[in-house]
Amino acid sequence: MSDLKEIKQSFFTKKAIFQIVFWVVILLYYISSKWPFEKDKVFLFEKMFSLILVQILLTYAVVTFLVQNLLSKKRKIQFIVLFTALIYAVYVVYTAIRCYYLVPKYPEVFSYRPPLLFQERITNGFAFLNNIPSLVFPTIIVIVINYYRQQKEVISLKEQKKSSELTALKNQLNPHFLFNTLNNLYALSIKKSDKSPEVIERLSDILDYILYKCKDKFVSIKGEIDLLENYISLEKLRYGKRLDIMFNYTVDKDVKIAPLLLLTLTENAFKHGVEEEINIASIKMKLTATEEEIYFNIENTIPLNISNDSLEKEREAIGLKNIEMQLNLLYLPSEYILLFNKKDKEFRVILKLKSK
Repeated sequence: MSDLKEIKQSFFTKKAIFQIVFWVVILLYYISSKWPFEKDKVFLFEKMFSLILVQILLTYAVVTFLVQNLLSKKRKIQFIVLFTALIYAVYVVYTAIRCYYLVPKYPEVFSYRPPLLFQERITNGFAFLNNIPSLVFPTIIVIVINYYRQQKEVISLKEQKKSSELTALKNQLNPHFLFNTLNNLYALSIKKSDKSPEVIERLSDILDYILYKCKDKFVSIKGEIDLLENYISLEKLRYGKRLDIMFNYTVDKDVKIAPLLLLTLTENAFKHGVEEEINIASIKMKLTATEEEIYFNIENTIPLNISNDSLEKEREAIGLKNIEMQLNLLYLPSEYILLFNKKDKEFRVILKLKSK
């Protein structure tokens, strides 16, 4: 609790310092702009200080009340009406200060100027309109600064949310993959197969990649290809002659891609096209990477004992849901195409991505 209080105090202290500095800068700007033209410097300071005071009243009335309660709720007409009324109220206050405080105190300054009569000034529409720019100048600056800050906070929160969602998705993917692979290794170890060391080596490479090399939003396409080859090698060891797999790829340039997308699609092909197949299962994979586009096509045969209803549920498998969510988080809608297609006894997935 004490740490939270310290953070809040630090935040409000910084905010207060910024506001003080802001208004001091505005005051110095006003004074410096009039300095060469005004002989009485004390009068100049008091006049500009009076202007700053009414501008502070206007600014915080607008920012803390009108913007939060009206403008942020899209009540634009009410905002404009009340904003105009506030400007006029501030204009009246500033005119009163000039007429009833500055004029009596500095009569020599006003002796060579037109008479400044309160009733006449506050009912003069032209005089009011002429003073609006100078009255609202700081208010507009503060509104713009606050809007910019809010947009930065929104962007920051969106990025944090996106990062958290991506982490959650990866955490769903990795255990699923590890579970399958460790099952493979367990089966081979029971048989005391000579292929066990190769499985361990492949698994080690995969774990090294997943744990340490794919933490970024986008990774090298070559790293993803190596991951797929290691995964395919493990599955070949597991299924042996029951599996007929072909993986062709062409990489013109080592472009970037979101990690684990291709692995997810490959896992689904094995899960729904190989595990339940009692005969020979076939998987065909084709990957093309150019400077402009990444194209991935994967086709798997559908086991004879799988019904159409089961196939429809396949589309809702956790892996395919995850890949759709990842695509939405990392790519614009115009930057990717994900298609599912069933033809005869074959299930096909096509993924097209804009190269990063």
